[in-house]
Amino acid sequence: MDTTLQRFSDQIAEASASGASLRIRGGGSKDWYGQDLHGALLDTTAYRGIIEYEPTELVITARCGTPLAEIEEHLTPHGQMLAFEPPHFGAGATLGGMVSAGLSGPRRQAAGSVRDFVLGAALMNGRGELLRFGGKVMKNVAGYDVSRLLTGSLGMFGLIAEVSLKVLPKPVAELSLRLEMHQDEALRRLNEWGGQPLPISASAWVDGTLAVRLSGARSAVDAARARLGGEVIDEADACWRSLREQDNAFFAEARQHQNGLWRLSLPSSAAPLALPGRQLIEWGGAQRWLLTDADAATIRAAASQAGGHATLFRGGARDAGVFHPLAPAVCTIHKQLKDAFDPAGVFNRGRMYREF
Repeated sequence: MDTTLQRFSDQIAEASASGASLRIRGGGSKDWYGQDLHGALLDTTAYRGIIEYEPTELVITARCGTPLAEIEEHLTPHGQMLAFEPPHFGAGATLGGMVSAGLSGPRRQAAGSVRDFVLGAALMNGRGELLRFGGKVMKNVAGYDVSRLLTGSLGMFGLIAEVSLKVLPKPVAELSLRLEMHQDEALRRLNEWGGQPLPISASAWVDGTLAVRLSGARSAVDAARARLGGEVIDEADACWRSLREQDNAFFAEARQHQNGLWRLSLPSSAAPLALPGRQLIEWGGAQRWLLTDADAATIRAAASQAGGHATLFRGGARDAGVFHPLAPAVCTIHKQLKDAFDPAGVFNRGRMYREF
């Protein structure tokens, strides 16, 4: 076993034996996400580096502490990208943190989520054992797909040591458009366009303005531009990057307020929600950000009625929990998985749900 991995294993075994807890941390760019942090620090940044990258196979494998910026720089000369546009939220963002948080950016609307691109992973469990799941090709899964289960688990099952990801070529052409319309009209249009062969790779509505990004072959982008109308957005890359990194005007206001910033995951066709506050809508209507002083019960009831769920993303009162409560059967499955991978409860206690 690698020296660094052995050190991790020893630290985990010691914590398990003593009943202590460990807080897994890479660059710390998402320390604010989830419930409060507990436990001694298990710093993953020393275990870094790209293990394997084969551009013709569209697969990259790297260690958990590898900076996301390093991976993206490695892909760029080959005209490839992490198609789900993961947010960094800081210069120190790492591959392990990206998978653990499971957050995707604007292109998730067209390309899919982080989970869709995870091919395999190595996990160090609560006994300090290194387990490998999945592989380096798309159709290799037999049985329970543990590597994708780890995505968005906030480290509750163990230390994600290595990850293999599918990458995609960058689009040949891109163009972004701005259209003025009310929220209900924007949702109607986005769902209508979503059922048509249009190369829409991202969308965002806020304050009466809908932005749409077109990506693909030049002919397809030009044809869609003529069909959709609107004004071309200058410096569009910077606009979408500020949305991905949540440093645009809407999210800047959210950080300044005491109110909670909620992330609502809904069917894209859901009608506008009758909730107080300000909204930003992404992913064709499927992701809705809500800055509000409404209480958790009211917000979650509205999300559930619309067929979705609600997460308290930043700020606000966390007494009711950050993540949407689990159904009893799903909670039981979570507990069983936690017991299987981390029987002593070493990793990230309470980071996702207080009972884990």
